[in-house]
Amino acid sequence: MTIRTISQVLLAILMIFAGTMHFAKADFFLKIVPPYLPYHRALVYVSGVCEIALGVLLLIPQFRPFAAWGIIALLIAVFPANIYLYQNRHLVPASPVIHFVRLLLQGVLIYWAYRHTT
Repeated sequence: MTIRTISQVLLAILMIFAGTMHFAKADFFLKIVPPYLPYHRALVYVSGVCEIALGVLLLIPQFRPFAAWGIIALLIAVFPANIYLYQNRHLVPASPVIHFVRLLLQGVLIYWAYRHTT
């Protein structure tokens, strides 16, 4: 198994796990949806389904580029929730450093997905 394959599998597992958590821990995700967005519960569930689907598609070679670009788009789409959480750290008590690292992690995940677009 190559490093690239291991990377794809790990990213897929991460996406599938994260998507599953949208259903298992929906209350956490509902707290971080910015109030200016409508249909909070639907957004949490739809983003969870997208994460699971894109994670699975990342494991299928002919869909890998599509899945990687989809993950990038999804990470960009959910970034306002991460900014909202950073601005409202009381919603999920943790140190400001942890919340800031969470914002930076989005960039790392986008780059990780980008590496699998070809």
